[in-house]
Amino acid sequence: MKEGSKKAISALCYFSLFFAPFLFPIAVYLITDEPEVMEHAKRSFLSHLFPIIAVPLGIIIIFETQYHLVAIIISALIFGSLTLIVMIWNIVKGIKVIVS
Repeated sequence: MKEGSKKAISALCYFSLFFAPFLFPIAVYLITDEPEVMEHAKRSFLSHLFPIIAVPLGIIIIFETQYHLVAIIISALIFGSLTLIVMIWNIVKGIKVIVS
């Protein structure tokens, strides 16, 4: 596989957070035989899991506290900011892969 193709596919694994969060990295991981691309696919898949875990956890906390305003605000701040950080991290990693 050409170096440019490796970079493009690896970067798309990170950017797939916006169009196919789980499907694309898993498909790339299962299809490719390049260790570098497989590593990026695995990392991006794991980072895409975080928002899927954070949102239900925040909802559970809100339900368990019976819609207490402080719990809603704290859950939104914590899980929202962590999800935003993961999103930014994916963008930065995708750009780094392309530039390197």
